[in-house]
Amino acid sequence: MILCLTSIVHADQGKAVFFEPPYTPSACYGTQSYGNMVAGVSDALWNNGRACGKSYRVKCLGGANEAPHPCKNGNTAVVKVVDYCKAGCQGIINLSKHAFSTIADPDAGIIQVEFNE
Repeated sequence: MILCLTSIVHADQGKAVFFEPPYTPSACYGTQSYGNMVAGVSDALWNNGRACGKSYRVKCLGGANEAPHPCKNGNTAVVKVVDYCKAGCQGIINLSKHAFSTIADPDAGIIQVEFNE
């Protein structure tokens, strides 16, 4: 008898932008630093602060503006949610510049991403 185990991973999609350091203070942890691979999330993920501390794997899918070929060869970045991206945020997830640079050219400014917890 052969047993086959499979797992289905569901990835959400949306737009991502980035913010420049310093990455503190943050809405979740005040002045406590969690390094360079961090993110803020918009209302769609914030859930009244319950997003704090969650980790997401983020992958660039393509440009969300006129920038040609912004993605970096299928790279992914794992980020920890430390902040809230207030009303007017242009993405569902606001990556640290370090995280954004891992998956895309920062000159793009805004990209389409897939992400999962």
